[in-house]
Amino acid sequence: MGRICFVLSLVLLGACSKEAPLPAKVVRYAATIVIGDKGAAQSHQYSGEVRARHETELGFRIGGKVVARNVELGERVRPGQVLARLDSADSGLQESAASAQYRLAGDELKRYRELRDKGFVSQSALDAKEAAFKAVAAQAGLAGNQLAYTELTVDHAGVIAATMTEVGQVVSAGQPVFRVAQDGEREVAIAIPESRLASVRVGASASIEINAGGEMRTIAGRVREIAPVADAASRTYAARVAFKSGDASVALGMTARVRIVESDKAKRTQGYRVPLTAIFQQGDQAAVWVVAADNTVSLHPVKVTAYRDEGALIVGGIGEGERIVSAGVHKLTAGQQIQPLEQEKLQ
Repeated sequence: MGRICFVLSLVLLGACSKEAPLPAKVVRYAATIVIGDKGAAQSHQYSGEVRARHETELGFRIGGKVVARNVELGERVRPGQVLARLDSADSGLQESAASAQYRLAGDELKRYRELRDKGFVSQSALDAKEAAFKAVAAQAGLAGNQLAYTELTVDHAGVIAATMTEVGQVVSAGQPVFRVAQDGEREVAIAIPESRLASVRVGASASIEINAGGEMRTIAGRVREIAPVADAASRTYAARVAFKSGDASVALGMTARVRIVESDKAKRTQGYRVPLTAIFQQGDQAAVWVVAADNTVSLHPVKVTAYRDEGALIVGGIGEGERIVSAGVHKLTAGQQIQPLEQEKLQ
């Protein structure tokens, strides 16, 4: 028994000879974001396709059977080039008959003028021949036009963007046969959801990201037009974003990403967009953790104006340029010091 007490005494003396370590200060790592600088506007990204500023659907002005198609999809065309032909047999016969009638009426009018000069026919008879000649001349001109309409030509240089007819097909007057993308301005066709329509306006600045020439490039653009009516199937509004300057390396059909800056009015009324993970919910009150200059956090109540797929829109309780915690908000306590993990600036 005495030996056991002696051993315990040695252990206690050894323990007392070492100082107890002080508790370490806990610093939590937290992902943070910065609310946009003063005057910065929010933006949204859309996917789209590069299209020509002017696209024309071409069709024959008369109906008939297609006997020749001279161009293929993607082929470049020049002004006046014949793209396709219709069977011209019937139109040629009508033009020949009208031309014969025109020549006959012209010869008869000439004889009546000579007879009138000699006083053998009345002026009214000559006037009737004059009117008949004009009618026949109009018919001949119409028949000539109908024959010319059997050839489909293009007025502007461009690229065949679509072919809607094959050789042997019977088409009606005005039926689209080709869609031609004219040379010149390029723009990106996008679709804007109903929820974002109020935040986008015609003329708004945009940045277009596109893989042009083998490398990702960012080109300045602007919103040129927004459709006034939503698509019945997708419930989105078609919009066109024009390039502010031309770029020869941008080809038709390329995929592009468009980032559109929201209008100041939308920013004031809808608030700032933050990740859904940044919202700390206390009953019915939403709040965010604001990071001070010494990296301590404090809870600020905010008002959520809308919840969207890309984040929540908040107003009140925070100011532009302030840093907030974007993830792990339920693991923090008021006054706790954190180590911010930088993320991109929120705009």
